[in-house]
Amino acid sequence: MNCSLESLRNRNLNNHGVLPAMLTIASGLLFLPSLALAQVQTVSACQKLATMTLSQTTVTLAEEVEPGAFSLPGASAPDARIRDTYKQLPGFCRMAATIRPTSDSEIKIEVWLPSAGWNGKLQVVGNGGWAGSISYPAMARALAAGYATASTNTGHDGDRASFAPGHPEKLVDFAWRAVHLTVLQSKATVTSYYGSPAKRAYWNGCSSGGKQGLKEAQMFPNDFDGLVTGAPANNWNHQKSAFAAKYQATHRAPESAIPKEKYKMIHNAVLNACDSLDGVKDGVLENPIACHFNPEILKCEGADGPACLTGPQVATMQILYAPTKDPRNGTLLFPGMEPGTELALGTLIGDEPRLTQTDLFAYVVLNKPDWNVMTFDIAKDLPLAEKIDATVGTAATDPNLKPLFAHHAKLPMYHGFSDPNIMPENTINYYKSAVDASGGLAKTKDSIRLFMVPGMGHCSGGEGPNAFDMVTALDAWVEEAKTPDRIIAAKLKDGEVVRTRPLCPYPQVAKYVGTGSTDEAANFVCRAQ
Repeated sequence: MNCSLESLRNRNLNNHGVLPAMLTIASGLLFLPSLALAQVQTVSACQKLATMTLSQTTVTLAEEVEPGAFSLPGASAPDARIRDTYKQLPGFCRMAATIRPTSDSEIKIEVWLPSAGWNGKLQVVGNGGWAGSISYPAMARALAAGYATASTNTGHDGDRASFAPGHPEKLVDFAWRAVHLTVLQSKATVTSYYGSPAKRAYWNGCSSGGKQGLKEAQMFPNDFDGLVTGAPANNWNHQKSAFAAKYQATHRAPESAIPKEKYKMIHNAVLNACDSLDGVKDGVLENPIACHFNPEILKCEGADGPACLTGPQVATMQILYAPTKDPRNGTLLFPGMEPGTELALGTLIGDEPRLTQTDLFAYVVLNKPDWNVMTFDIAKDLPLAEKIDATVGTAATDPNLKPLFAHHAKLPMYHGFSDPNIMPENTINYYKSAVDASGGLAKTKDSIRLFMVPGMGHCSGGEGPNAFDMVTALDAWVEEAKTPDRIIAAKLKDGEVVRTRPLCPYPQVAKYVGTGSTDEAANFVCRAQ
């Protein structure tokens, strides 16, 4: 499944770090594609949505937006490229509503419907972190590709968990209910506006959006015909616990800190040790799991210096690479950092802990807004989190996807191998569990596939090719039964493609054929490791 290089030049934009690899690049970011199915709607059709009756829902806005006239509500767009994308959008009907399934709920949603050129399909897009906002840039990309699209703030405003204390129903909204209700109401809105339902419904999300997609697949297998799930934060409690434990361990003493100036030195040492394992020395590890790097080789023989690590610093790196285990029984809680992720060490061991990681315990579990991560007790605090989650349902770890596959839905997953936020092997482990639960690879290969992205960070960025079009691959999989056996990713510099590489369905990896440029995907094949 290949994407044109020209389409890949239209690099997708990041929304709070969670949407980079869910690209709709092949259909273009900055222009409306030519589509066979063109339906022109009148302003009156859009206005009628204001009086539409939806269960537990109040429509708050129904307006026609002229081509190029949309601007981000309440604030300026975060960067010029997003503003330019909005300026290139076609005309659409914008519907906003509030859903109140409980007296404590206030779920905001928006549904955008192309005024002309609708492709007949709906794409619902996900959130990042603790959500708390409509994912406007992701909606813009979907709209530009001809989709009707929808998004939700999951029932609260702001990317913190401060909404949680005293509001158990809001936690349920965040965990799964808001997304499911958004799907139902957006489908109803599409039918009302166009006079017929969408012929296909797709999910597209990364990070928390990836978790949301898996939760939908597990709880509501009939909601979607296909779900793009990137870097899913599905093992929610274990992920947050592992972060707290590692932050605590690596800040145990001032001498444990690793100066930012040493990150690149450590990274270069990893590349020197493992870059050639995949047959191509290109600054990217194709399969970091095969790299058994021991930071002990960097230990200073004498005084501390910029080209070595002190004993405590070596110990810090060993902690980061190691998995986090449950002190109660020694079982795996969460994988460790992959070799090759060293340039992003600040995400894990910065001067201050990342609040999106520690908020679970500060607000949801312990209800202590001033909670200090250095007081974290994994043996006591994790069981409390698990008890709450048993009621709320934030995690999305159920491997039983048989109902989804029976619905003939497709599930393409992806994860950057240099992700410092959610450890890549977490997704590999979930994928394996889902495949095993449904009878093995032979029975599931046409329903679920995982694409690991060498050198890519959390949903975007990194040193490897990280621009690719998963949605178009999903659409071809659903509509034409073209199971993706490779997806082309590109590395862009100043808007130009400088390298392409195939992403292979796990457990295959890209292997160089031995001739031709190593910067061209055509010279690689997907093979077993």
